[in-house]
Amino acid sequence: MHINVADSPQDASAPGPFQRYLLNINLKRGTSLVIRDKRSGTSDPYVKFKLEGKQFYKSKVVYKNLNPHWNESFSHPLRDREHNVEVYDKNRTSDDFMGSSFISVKDLELNKTQEMELHLEDPKSKEDDMGVIIVDLQWGCLKQRRWGSRRSWATPAQRSETQKNQLKNQMWTGVLGVTLVEGQNMPRQGHGDIYVRFRLGDQKYKSKNLCIQENPQWREQFDFNQFEDNQEPLQVEMCSKKGRKSEESWGMLEVDVSRLPLNEGQFYSQMLNPGKGRVVFLITLRSCWGVSITDIDGATLKKNDEKDAVSLKNSHNCMRDIGLLQVSVIKANDLPTTDLNGKSNPLCVVELGNCKLQTHTVYKTVNPEWSKAFTFPIKDITEVVELTVFDENGDKTPNFLGKVVIPLLTVKNGQQITLLLKKEKLGSAAKGTITLELEIIYNKIGAGVKCFQPKEAKLTEENLKFNKKVLAQSIYRVRKISTAVLSTLQYIKSCFQWESTQRSLIAFLIFLVTVWHWELFMLPLFLLLLIGWNYFQLTTGKANNSQDLEPGKKGFMDKIHMVQEVVLAVQNVLGEIANIGERIKNIFNWSVPFLSFLACLVLFVAAALLYFIPLRYIVLIWGINKFTKKLRNPYTIDHNEILDFLKRVPSDVQKELHLENSSSHKKKRNKTLLRLIISTFHYVL
Repeated sequence: MHINVADSPQDASAPGPFQRYLLNINLKRGTSLVIRDKRSGTSDPYVKFKLEGKQFYKSKVVYKNLNPHWNESFSHPLRDREHNVEVYDKNRTSDDFMGSSFISVKDLELNKTQEMELHLEDPKSKEDDMGVIIVDLQWGCLKQRRWGSRRSWATPAQRSETQKNQLKNQMWTGVLGVTLVEGQNMPRQGHGDIYVRFRLGDQKYKSKNLCIQENPQWREQFDFNQFEDNQEPLQVEMCSKKGRKSEESWGMLEVDVSRLPLNEGQFYSQMLNPGKGRVVFLITLRSCWGVSITDIDGATLKKNDEKDAVSLKNSHNCMRDIGLLQVSVIKANDLPTTDLNGKSNPLCVVELGNCKLQTHTVYKTVNPEWSKAFTFPIKDITEVVELTVFDENGDKTPNFLGKVVIPLLTVKNGQQITLLLKKEKLGSAAKGTITLELEIIYNKIGAGVKCFQPKEAKLTEENLKFNKKVLAQSIYRVRKISTAVLSTLQYIKSCFQWESTQRSLIAFLIFLVTVWHWELFMLPLFLLLLIGWNYFQLTTGKANNSQDLEPGKKGFMDKIHMVQEVVLAVQNVLGEIANIGERIKNIFNWSVPFLSFLACLVLFVAAALLYFIPLRYIVLIWGINKFTKKLRNPYTIDHNEILDFLKRVPSDVQKELHLENSSSHKKKRNKTLLRLIISTFHYVL
């Protein structure tokens, strides 16, 4: 929604030509706004206020509401200007325009508040009535500066205070722990998936997809950050999906999180739309610890109290937040230019997991100095901290300038580092550098325990798309792993084939001694020795740690053949996996009675042997037979008895073909019999 504000005072006592005015606006509410989300029949409106095409205020988003209440007040100076105030529907991809209006302040009296109804219009829209926005307006005079300066109306102290308020509003005051348990009495509507969406402000979480069933079990846990100035409810929506695009909402509910007690789990079993069942979840509001934005001189980790909080003696208190990370963003140099004047408006966003803080914007420079220290609580020591430099672009999406990623386990305390910025995919270098100083303290016991607990899920909801390059890279990675596994199996097989008499003899003796003296503790001991051997190889420089993730560059025809090979490989692998699974299933459901009976007989004999003969002896007999088979018969052909048996069992596709052939054979036989009966009947007559 655009709202044009024209400043044209007609008062006889109007101030001089250099007089500035202060326009006070109270954005109250909207009424009967247009629908932009056709699926849910509602919109997510918010308001933008602009001056000469540049945004100077943006309201909060009111989700799923055509009659939103904002109740937000702000002020802005003006002098013979026209203002644009835009209201949009918040969307996942691009925000939708919802109308515009025009405000004339020429009839307003100085220092007097007046309520106005702004009827929204859009020449490109077919809607006749797009709703109303109600605001309170008041305008007054600002004191004239003696020297008639053309500088910004705000003093440096006022700009500094504004920046401090913007940074303060980023900090969360609590953590909302949500546990999605299950669904109850869900309707069964054939094939498809169901999932649950959670949203708190700009934070979103989507559960995994489950098949439609009466009692789906999610058992998922995640955290939302709770901001003091955000009074929006937690929205919970159940959705079903059939096919790629057909999506249906089964109901939505809202939870007022501002009234939740601290550190007390609240159980919710809420009814959705009639006949759509219930969704069961838990919510716990916890206090927040360790979040701060300060100047570098007042860094938090220089205080002993913070270090004592994550000491070893407090390990019992460090099982959720195991430590603190302080990132001092000092400056950046030689950033790319985005403006026509060869400058940029850079800011830096610091992310750790689902926590995000950002610096203020330094305008019209490619060498910004931020000198800000950000402190984050650490939930997982294996996480990475991401620093992304953007160029502020008014009300549009910020321009990406560069990015760096630093694993927490590689941080060296108190060391100032300068890193090259990289492109968005981190594959190659971008222009510019960033100077940082990082410091980390954490509880090693808590960090170790946390490594064996579920990893925190990312709250960003990504729309994954097919990418042939990513598919080829994944196939290439799988091929590398399978090649390593096959080479290991080939090495073991060579021991059975006696290609090297010395190696096979040593392997045979190791096998006999290990099996004869086998105890269960030897398995983790063997893995420990394997890890130790690889560490020895690494320290001596003999290990090969190449990280080539994709093949070299190819021509156009090579890329076409590569895609064909990748698709064919995926097709073959999926077909083999499906065949093995279906054949095992068909053994148990007696699709071929002879083979199922044969499997029962083999399983009975195996159970009897394992009951009367210790497993150690059976493994010894199998190993001796395997090692001596080549010596007893040099021309023997190796095979796997279990796979050979499974190949005799038909898959579901083969079963259908067999049934079709047998049914067509029966039809032919019945037709022949019918013809014989008819011919006999005619002969008798």
